[in-house]
Amino acid sequence: MIKLKAVDSKPYWPPRIVPPKGAPNVLLIMTDDCGFGAPSTFGGVIPTPALDRIAKSGLRYKQFHSTALCSPTRAALITGRNHHVAGYGVVGEAATGYPGYDSVIKKECGTIGEILKENGYATSWFGKNHNTPFYQSSQAGTFDQWPVGMGFEYFYGFIGGDTSQWTPNLFRNTTAIYPFAGQEGKWNLTTAMADDAIHYMKQLSEIAPDKPFFVYYVPGGTHSPHHPTPEWIKKVSDLHLFDEGWNKVREKIFANQKQLGIMPPSARLTPWPKDLPEWESLDWESKKLFIKQADVYGAYLAYTDHEIGRVIQAVEDMGKLDNTLIIYISGDNGASAEGMLNGTPNEFTTFNGVAVPVKDQFLWYEFWGSDKTFPHYAAGWAWAMSTPFQWVKQVASHRGGTAQGVAMSWPGHINDVGGIRHQFHHVIDIVPTILEATGIAAPDTIDGIKQRPIEGVSMAYTWDKANANAPTKHNTQYFEMLRNRAIYQDGWLAATTPVTIPWELSTKPPPDVIDGYKWELYNLKEDVTEANNLAATMPDKLKQMQDIFYTEAKKHNVLPLDNSTLARFLTARPSSTAGRKTFEYSGELTGVPAACAPNILAKDFIIEAQVEIPEGGAEGMIVTEGGRFGGYGLFLSKGIEGIGRGHVVFMHNLLDLKRTAWEGPELKAGKHTIVFQFKYDGPGFGKGGTGELFVDGNSVAKKTLEHMTPVMFPEDEDFDIGQDTRSGVAAIEYRYDVPFKFTGKITKLRFDLGPAQYTAAEHNAAAERVAREKD
Repeated sequence: MIKLKAVDSKPYWPPRIVPPKGAPNVLLIMTDDCGFGAPSTFGGVIPTPALDRIAKSGLRYKQFHSTALCSPTRAALITGRNHHVAGYGVVGEAATGYPGYDSVIKKECGTIGEILKENGYATSWFGKNHNTPFYQSSQAGTFDQWPVGMGFEYFYGFIGGDTSQWTPNLFRNTTAIYPFAGQEGKWNLTTAMADDAIHYMKQLSEIAPDKPFFVYYVPGGTHSPHHPTPEWIKKVSDLHLFDEGWNKVREKIFANQKQLGIMPPSARLTPWPKDLPEWESLDWESKKLFIKQADVYGAYLAYTDHEIGRVIQAVEDMGKLDNTLIIYISGDNGASAEGMLNGTPNEFTTFNGVAVPVKDQFLWYEFWGSDKTFPHYAAGWAWAMSTPFQWVKQVASHRGGTAQGVAMSWPGHINDVGGIRHQFHHVIDIVPTILEATGIAAPDTIDGIKQRPIEGVSMAYTWDKANANAPTKHNTQYFEMLRNRAIYQDGWLAATTPVTIPWELSTKPPPDVIDGYKWELYNLKEDVTEANNLAATMPDKLKQMQDIFYTEAKKHNVLPLDNSTLARFLTARPSSTAGRKTFEYSGELTGVPAACAPNILAKDFIIEAQVEIPEGGAEGMIVTEGGRFGGYGLFLSKGIEGIGRGHVVFMHNLLDLKRTAWEGPELKAGKHTIVFQFKYDGPGFGKGGTGELFVDGNSVAKKTLEHMTPVMFPEDEDFDIGQDTRSGVAAIEYRYDVPFKFTGKITKLRFDLGPAQYTAAEHNAAAERVAREKD
């Protein structure tokens, strides 16, 4: 009631939004690229005491499933809808212009962050964000597809599929931060992230002790690069967990699983694939390297779990553990075979189609896991970490790609402490579980937008001991990823047989997406490991399951099925760089992701820099993309032993395998124009070319490059002008310390790009997709 005078008026405060009485805090944890058989909690040889702690104080789920790939699983996890419905039928790097594959989380698929925030929760996201479209990941936004635009009030983490844990592309909300600067080998994101989460929860508890939190905690471990600290490498190496090799380790994991009750006594271990070498067939040199790779991986998982344990302990120390629902998902997909047959000291060799021989990897042996490597283990370890199942990450047709161990605890509400649950569940079931626990109904609208129904089912019915053997409430679930597909219904699973091998580099055209695939059939009630294929003896049942798959595919935006791989990655997307051939800049600009920067790969290009040099000369980075593990840089040399200060240098770093430098003269005080011109020997990826460096119109260096970087520079590095924000592109020669700020003035920087020079097959694949998407 408002009158002329305040004394005669009655004030009114808008009501505060608070959660239902007794609503718990929620700590949702998920690790990365962790196979079902890796953690000790599910039979693995790698100690995971934090996961053990949650399992012992709550429940273990042994038939829980992901989508087989990271960003699709994450989109399904936070929305409660299937990954195609949410827009993530594949990783964002391969997004295409179809509703199920465009890497945009639909507004009608509001996230659990948005729902809980609107109901009075403090919402936060720590760690990996692989759900922001790459073309929206720059300082230009838009930010509605960043965590802060999807209902998470606070974000501390990185954007993309992976990042160095030593020098990550780290953000606080939407601002890039560099807390690792000047702390080489001393700072690690895995620990820093736990520190930040603990600080956030403690601060909230002290300022607003009655306000519940929702913490979404998703570390980079154990996705490559495997970056534990040296202390953890020593601790795990001293245990000699992997000395007997992957075949023996796999047998040991399977025995542990039976002993723990994770696998029934009748379960059969699936056969070792003919495409992977048996351990005893390897030479001594390979065994030595592969043990080192596994030791570092094991250290990374143990280290990641330890830091998760610190976060859980902090919740207890604040006195909030008894009213906190903790869900700990071990992995967003199966173990990764992306290290190829031999593993690699630099994961980006895989993404560029370059296999590194065993003998060459010993150059990095002593530094494996340090900031001097971006390592991944050999594919044999991935198969072992997926025990007892067939296949690995990317393969959605089989449980080796989709089975994840899950532990869940909520004191006083889960009354079968230490129990094991066999019910079939999927990552889309987490949102409805949280909503039931909090007493919050799924909203009909968010911000006025009608919401699509949540597609998962709550797992809360499994919490009561009386329901330990209750039938699953998740009766039907489709799977599709990179053309591999499967359908689950009422204990039966039909699956396509993979036609490509995840650890092999294949240029063969794929078969027809429908007729080129065989199907398998399994009765999971009797054959939980998928060891007995019934397709030949039960063709009618198989046909029934296939029909169900295509019905589900139509319902959930899975169509059209796409059998291409390269064409997906070549797809033109609506980025700020699309169609541009000329880019101009001035001054300093840092932290621009590759998707929003000029792409110089597989084409002719010219870089022109107009600079002003002060009296006494200058040094520093003019422009760079990439870093230690691949990229390029145009800079004025620092001046170290044997190399003068202020010399013009253009350097190409081929995946930390070979560096080529063009060197010009020292620049004196005044204005100068530097031009680097490259003529590419296409068509095709990874061809060579001729580069020529000009200073003030004069040619000062001309060299032939045997191979340009084929496909991509490291995705966790940036395009920087005027300094280098992460790791340096140079090594011994021309080495410098980041940020290596340019001490002159950049008045103009211009890129002129020629057309991409694909082979006829590459060009046709890309053109075919463009034509289809215009229809």
